[in-house]
Amino acid sequence: MDLTRFRTGFGIALVAAFVSGCGFFGGNSNRAPVETPAAEDIVDEILLERNPNRPQSSIFDFFRNRGDAGELGAVNKYIWNAALETLDFLPVESVDPFTGVITTGFGTPPGGGQAYRATILVNDPALDARSLNLALMTRSGPASAATVRAVEDAILTRARQLRQQDSRL
Repeated sequence: MDLTRFRTGFGIALVAAFVSGCGFFGGNSNRAPVETPAAEDIVDEILLERNPNRPQSSIFDFFRNRGDAGELGAVNKYIWNAALETLDFLPVESVDPFTGVITTGFGTPPGGGQAYRATILVNDPALDARSLNLALMTRSGPASAATVRAVEDAILTRARQLRQQDSRL
């Protein structure tokens, strides 16, 4: 009886190994490769255009001293968090704290009738207005400069408040 169980188990394992090795279940021989640029490649191109002398990072960067506690990767954590809090009515589509890009979908602010979509780039570890780049779109095109300025001011004001809260701790 034990020999029969052994042979059955060994046979099942042998068949499973054979089937998994030959690609019986869903081989990709009939699939054509899709050649589209990844979002990370596009963001890297934008960042390299802005700063071609940007040093490349490695795994050893994790162990180095970061200096300022306000940095999250290469972005300012206060501006990053303030942008997420200020634009919390917009559905977040993608975030990348290492490159500083936040992309949202369309959403309507509380008490407003116009739907907006935002792309935020936090490109500097300093708590400064130059660290924040905001692109605000409506369904009919770009938002007005006054609206973009008001949202930027709200984000920077909230970032300063978050910085003050951290300094009290």
